[in-house]
Amino acid sequence: MVDAHRTFVIVGGGLAGAKAAETLRSEGFTGRVIMICDERDHPYERPPLSKGFLTGKEERDSVFVHEPAWYARADVELHLGQPAVHLDRAAKTVTLGDGTLVPYDRLLLATGSEPRRLDIPGTDLAGVHHLRRLAHAERLRRVLTALGRDNGHLVIAGGGWIGLEVAAAARGYGAEVTVVEPEPTPLHAVLGPEIGRLFTDLHAAHGVRFHFGARLTEITGQDGMVLAARTDDGEEHPAHAVLAAIGAAPRTALAEAAGLTLAAREHGGGIAVDASLRTSDPDVFAAGDVAAAEHPLLGTRLRVEHWANALNGGPAAARAMLGQDVSYDRVPYFFSDQYDLGMEYSGYAPPGSYDQVLIRGDAAKREFIAFWLSDGRVLAGMNVNVWDVTAPIQALIRSGATPDPDRLADPSVPLDSLTG
Repeated sequence: MVDAHRTFVIVGGGLAGAKAAETLRSEGFTGRVIMICDERDHPYERPPLSKGFLTGKEERDSVFVHEPAWYARADVELHLGQPAVHLDRAAKTVTLGDGTLVPYDRLLLATGSEPRRLDIPGTDLAGVHHLRRLAHAERLRRVLTALGRDNGHLVIAGGGWIGLEVAAAARGYGAEVTVVEPEPTPLHAVLGPEIGRLFTDLHAAHGVRFHFGARLTEITGQDGMVLAARTDDGEEHPAHAVLAAIGAAPRTALAEAAGLTLAAREHGGGIAVDASLRTSDPDVFAAGDVAAAEHPLLGTRLRVEHWANALNGGPAAARAMLGQDVSYDRVPYFFSDQYDLGMEYSGYAPPGSYDQVLIRGDAAKREFIAFWLSDGRVLAGMNVNVWDVTAPIQALIRSGATPDPDRLADPSVPLDSLTG
């Protein structure tokens, strides 16, 4: 039986919101749980949109967090296809797009992020794409299939994770691919030049062309269709489709209009929350891509856009909403699959924070672990085609240990022996 005297509202239809709803019920909350989702689809996970679903290896139903019937069984009320347009903190209500007022006792903002847009001529052409939502992925999958069939060209603006995963998917369909990236390597800001070059070589070996040190300045077309993409160094690339993969921005408009404190740009923007994921309003919490949290382990405010943060942050926020003592200190984690390369990354090593990149294993064979070190301390580790090592890598990061470099680089030395 639902106790209507308490109402917890979740704004957002992604993984963070769905796992928060699940956790509220599993932790014994008997009040009303209301989810407000601006998409018409039930809450779904986003990694398959650039991985298994986009490549055609997974079907549409595989992306959903729960089967649709779960929400009724769990007494979770869904408002699908209804954006939250106004938050009144004094009245403790959320207004939906159709004018419905939804009252709350506690509120979770899990509004996620949205793709950054190219601000150049030609972005209104039919062949210009973004990838964030299921509808985007469905459309792009059809486009990649057609490009592969017709020997068409895809130009990707941005050599980040989304750009590279879509490049790999496009090559799998047989499309021609050019990646335009202003930095000297893909993933330059995330992994640095050493590991960035490895991804350059990987994609080049599969036929992807890179154009580094340049940005798109114009997309040209005819009759609404894309014909070419021009860069600021005067080059013109043939294109039948263009993907803008230049990053994502946190969806903070609702929070900002309500007067909630936002994080500074140097911390990734987003809604500022403490280690319990509570905002500047004690009855409002935030989780997932939109939350910029004080991280107890890393000693900084951090906004993380990856799957594991939504998976774990949603439940953590739900427990905090219930009054439990929460300190969200998960080591940041993400993964990627490109061709025959699978990788997992744990930790936080932004540019300028590390002084050494140490390789354990065989980088030439793409079977290795890379460690980012600062004064000998492990800040982050990325395992490439080496498995079941995430736990000891994260233990190394948590320990603050300064392992002997020779032992750290030696694959015969167990990682879990280096934390002491």
